[in-house]
Amino acid sequence: MRSQPQTTPKSTSGWKAILKRAWPTIRILLSIGLLWKATSGIDWHAILDSDIQIQPIWFLAALLSASTACLCGGLRWAMLMRKVGFQGRIRNYVLLYFAGALVNQGLPSTLGGDSYRAITAAHLDKSGALTGEKELKEELHHSVDLEHATPKLRLSFSMVLVDRLIGLAGNNLLGGVGLILGGATLAAWGQDLGFAVMGVMIAIGLVIALVLALQSTSHLLEKLLNRFQMTNALPGIRLAFAWPFNLAQASFAVCIHLLLILTFFCCLRAYGAEAPIASLMIGLPALSLLLMLPISISGWGLREATLSSVLALWGVNPSMTVLASISFGAITVISLLPGTYFLLKRK
Repeated sequence: MRSQPQTTPKSTSGWKAILKRAWPTIRILLSIGLLWKATSGIDWHAILDSDIQIQPIWFLAALLSASTACLCGGLRWAMLMRKVGFQGRIRNYVLLYFAGALVNQGLPSTLGGDSYRAITAAHLDKSGALTGEKELKEELHHSVDLEHATPKLRLSFSMVLVDRLIGLAGNNLLGGVGLILGGATLAAWGQDLGFAVMGVMIAIGLVIALVLALQSTSHLLEKLLNRFQMTNALPGIRLAFAWPFNLAQASFAVCIHLLLILTFFCCLRAYGAEAPIASLMIGLPALSLLLMLPISISGWGLREATLSSVLALWGVNPSMTVLASISFGAITVISLLPGTYFLLKRK
């Protein structure tokens, strides 16, 4: 009678372990399947017969735009890290940001790169050297238990989270504007959805700013952070979400996402195709939200399938969209190559 309850947890644990080991492979297969589905509809003979004139200058413009977007993101994260007391050079935090983004390109989700830069930043000193090599290696190769992690490591992770939240806010705001401008083409309720998204994001921003402005709620937040030994995170939170910094941060985040939209626009123009900016302001922010789901490797396959379907509503040739999307992915990887500095440094 007792043996059955005892074997059930072991069986469940065994299935969880098998699924955990198999999930990366499943994601790779899903990416390959989605990419095959997106490219299978391309009429290569028609493209070759059309004598398409590829314009390399647009690829250079796309590379410049993608590099600038990542540079701006790195500067934002560097300022947050310096604000909460980390003493590393801004240049090193920017390079570490590139390294984390580069790690993301080879992992099934963005959590890998975020963890990499948070952990490595906690071991970065003023001179740019990495301290505690043994502890760093242990933390990078094993799951980090933040509950028992050092306050410095928890603080580093908190600033990565704050940086991600700012980016998410900018993505949603830009998507809301895109829906307002071009949502009617997407669906009858598209424009209304845009106003709703904008209203929700503005309301959330105002509520957070009010919490930080009022002494009583700000004190409660400070006590909560102190409970987790992260009181030093408050200056970074204020820099991100307190008035009037939140307005500047939101504008800066929107500009970063606009640079990514410009990158994709340039990739389309390289193949002689073109899409309305409003369509890209809808498609790319929506894609960014989809990429938060761990179902593909760095968006490969999912990006091509999603954008070819969305942009087709504006009359963009799906074949050109897929080619531009593949180019966009390749240019993204190339733009992140400065991040190899930290990856090779550890070697």
